[in-house]
Amino acid sequence: MRKLLAVLLTLALLGTLMVSFAAAEELEPITLTVFRGDPGDQPYEDNKIYKKIEEEFGVKFEFEFLAGDLDETLGLKLQDLDDLPDLFDGGNSAETLIDAGALVNLLDYVNPEDTPNLWAHIEPQKNRIITKDEVTGEDVMYIIPNYGLGEGEQIVNSVGGPAFFIQKQVLAWAGYPEIHTLDEYFDLIEKFIAENPTNADGTPYIGFDILCEGWRHFCLINPVQHLMGRPNDGEVLVDVTKDDFPTETFINQPYAKAYYKKLNEEFKKGIISQDTFVMSYDQYIAQLSSGIVLGMFDQAWDFGDATNALLTDKKYENTYVALGLVYDEDDVAAEDMPEGWTIEEHYVNGSLPNLDRGFGISVSCKCPERIVAMWERMLDYDWQMLFNWGVEGEDYSVEDGRLTMTAEQYANTQDIEWQRHNKARAFFESSPKRQGYIMEGEFAGQCWEPGNQDEIVFGLMNDYDKDFLSHYGYSKFGDFVNPPIELAPYGEAWQIDKADIQKDYDDYLRIQDEQLPGIIMASDDEFDAKWDTFVNDITPSADIYANFMHEQILKLVAAYYGEE
Repeated sequence: MRKLLAVLLTLALLGTLMVSFAAAEELEPITLTVFRGDPGDQPYEDNKIYKKIEEEFGVKFEFEFLAGDLDETLGLKLQDLDDLPDLFDGGNSAETLIDAGALVNLLDYVNPEDTPNLWAHIEPQKNRIITKDEVTGEDVMYIIPNYGLGEGEQIVNSVGGPAFFIQKQVLAWAGYPEIHTLDEYFDLIEKFIAENPTNADGTPYIGFDILCEGWRHFCLINPVQHLMGRPNDGEVLVDVTKDDFPTETFINQPYAKAYYKKLNEEFKKGIISQDTFVMSYDQYIAQLSSGIVLGMFDQAWDFGDATNALLTDKKYENTYVALGLVYDEDDVAAEDMPEGWTIEEHYVNGSLPNLDRGFGISVSCKCPERIVAMWERMLDYDWQMLFNWGVEGEDYSVEDGRLTMTAEQYANTQDIEWQRHNKARAFFESSPKRQGYIMEGEFAGQCWEPGNQDEIVFGLMNDYDKDFLSHYGYSKFGDFVNPPIELAPYGEAWQIDKADIQKDYDDYLRIQDEQLPGIIMASDDEFDAKWDTFVNDITPSADIYANFMHEQILKLVAAYYGEE
């Protein structure tokens, strides 16, 4: 009975809050504590979007950004579930929050009747987003994905995820060649450095960086699956052409050795940064922002601050192109390939909700109803326009019915300092949001995100980029890779929760982190022995992990087709 009364009280309060947010004075002013599982910049006190949030919702924010190791930080915060931040973004370790019972079930507050905006937002992908609690069997949703719930056709004007990146000036220097293989990529970087060892300031170029810090070690681990022609499945290679979805860890396979042997050769040539394995994320971003790093494997969103810094400094030639490199037939022997495997470049996957990524509401939050009601209202057209485009007449304009920005206005949106005054980045990035195409109203068919709008992609592109693309006959940087492949029915395997085999999974990752740098730095007479030791050490945990992932993938496939 008490539980029923509590539910009824919650729904009544939610309904009351949903009636109107017309005036902040009708609501008790509150300050929400917020943790973001990524480094970030504090907004300034005069930030116009946060002022509008305070005016309408009576809400202020107290932001804390990640400083140091993510898992250690979360471990400390989870020691007291009664003293958690109200809005809690666990970054790439959000499952840790869920497994610890740190987040409320949002389905206690989100439903078609009371929150129609939020429900319509998740409904097309609800079979992926809403899961079953393994103990109680009830439907649960702890986080509404912060990205990947786009409307309309998928937009790929540029690569936002994984790729081998190379500075535009390197391709321009070489006469704008087509680069498709690992050998072509590193040969070009080597030749460029041989003739251009330093930049105009006399600072030596770094040919290739490998970020290894914390959960971002995907820059060290993940490239092999992409060289094999698959989009991001985390640490496994899945054959989606077969009904039983064969799954294996790729890091300990013979075809992985070819990649790390190539890195070993480049390290000994001095192409790879000598301090790359001990760099912090901040140091890595600083190197990229300076324009001295010619190439790296990463995901575009991971170094967005460096890209923005380069654009702000008008160092267009130092910004990056995403290349979809794959192995060629000489890289891996046929007998070392999975049975029946064919390599075809597929770096860009079909649109995928960013499961368990974004804000959850902690169990210690005293006003979850109010946060959900705020999110519900913020999915309305006017707030999404404000978050994405800003203030009409100030940040953008409408010409002949089209949303547009001047070159200066768009440049502002890429400037970190301007963002701190004029964008609600720290809040909006982790919150539910509309993406893709505006589907109705006066701007139907146009884009929620200014960077996807034709007038900006093509009309406001800087002259360097326009000229650069013209040499390839391309109209956008997404043309450097193949169109998106159809999303597998299990989604992307990296999203699978590994808590049930956490110790083995941790061992699997630890061995990679500990031994792969040594393999890359090994002398010629050490390399094979170090590789064999690595394979021997990691195979027990790799086998457990591969079998577990295969089981989970088959469950997800069955659930997708309603066969549970």
